[in-house]
Amino acid sequence: MPENKSRPPQDQRWESGWAPDTSRAPGTRRLWLAGGLAVATVLACVTAIALNDKPVDQKPEARKGQTLSDDETAGGGLISFATPSPTPSTTPGGDGTSGAKGDGKSTPASASPQAPSSPRPQGSSAPHTSAKPSASPTKKPTRPKPPTSYKRSVRSVNYPDRYWHVSGGLVKLDPVRGSESRADSTFTVVKGLADSSCYSFVTASGSYLRHYNFVLRADRNDGKAIFKKDATFCSRASGFSGAVMLESVNYPGRYLRHKDFQLRLDPYQYDNQYVSDSAFRFVDALS
Repeated sequence: MPENKSRPPQDQRWESGWAPDTSRAPGTRRLWLAGGLAVATVLACVTAIALNDKPVDQKPEARKGQTLSDDETAGGGLISFATPSPTPSTTPGGDGTSGAKGDGKSTPASASPQAPSSPRPQGSSAPHTSAKPSASPTKKPTRPKPPTSYKRSVRSVNYPDRYWHVSGGLVKLDPVRGSESRADSTFTVVKGLADSSCYSFVTASGSYLRHYNFVLRADRNDGKAIFKKDATFCSRASGFSGAVMLESVNYPGRYLRHKDFQLRLDPYQYDNQYVSDSAFRFVDALS
C-alpha cells in the first residue's frame, strides 16, 4: 500500500515557490471562459436565423425572385438552414417530364387524372358528341299498326291446302271448294275492336270472328265490351317464316290453333305439334 503523507501547511509556499490564492473559489476563470463561448454561440445562431428569415422585399432589387447559390447565402458564410426546393411533380398520364416545363405550371400530386376527350372528326369544327340511342334497350318493341282494312284469307302452315272457312257459324280449316266456299274463306282484316294495334276479322256477311267458350265462331257485334275483347287478336312471331301466331286480348297466353280442323283458343304448349297448328299465313283473298 502507498504510504500516507501529510498535506503541507496552507500558509507555506509549495516547492515551486507559489502559494494558492484562497480568496476565490478554484476554477472561476474557466467558468467565465465557458460562459462567454456559450453566449457567443447563441448570438451566432440567432443572427444566422434572422438573416435567413429576411423578407424578400429587403433583399437587393437585382436579386428579387432569384434563388441564392450556396456561396451567396445570407449571413456572410454562416451555415444556411434553408428548406430544399420541392421536387417538381409530373402531370398524371403524361410522358414523365416535369410539370414546370412548358407553361411554368405544375399539376398538384393530389389531382385526379382526367379521361381523354373524344377525338373530333377530320374536317369538322364542332365538338364530337356521341349519338343518342333511338330507343331504350329495356323498352318493349311496339307492334306495327295494321292498315285500316284489307281483304285476306288465312292459310294453315302445316296444312297449306286448307284455309279458315266459316261453316255453320263455326270457323274450320277446310280445303278450297266453289265460289261460295271461297267467299266464306275471305275476311276483311280491320283494327282490333279492343286494341287498335291488333286485328279483328269481318266475314262477307258483316259478322265478326270471336271466341266463345274458347271456340272460334262468327257472330254479330252487339257492342258490348266483352264481345270486342273476344273478337280481338294480336299478332305474335312464329317459328315459321312469314307466319304469325294470334293471341287473345282478354286471355293472354292463349292462341288460336286448329285441332281436328276446328279453330279454337288453347294455352301455349311447348311442343312441335302445337307450334305448327297455331302458325298461320295471311295470303291474298280467295274471292
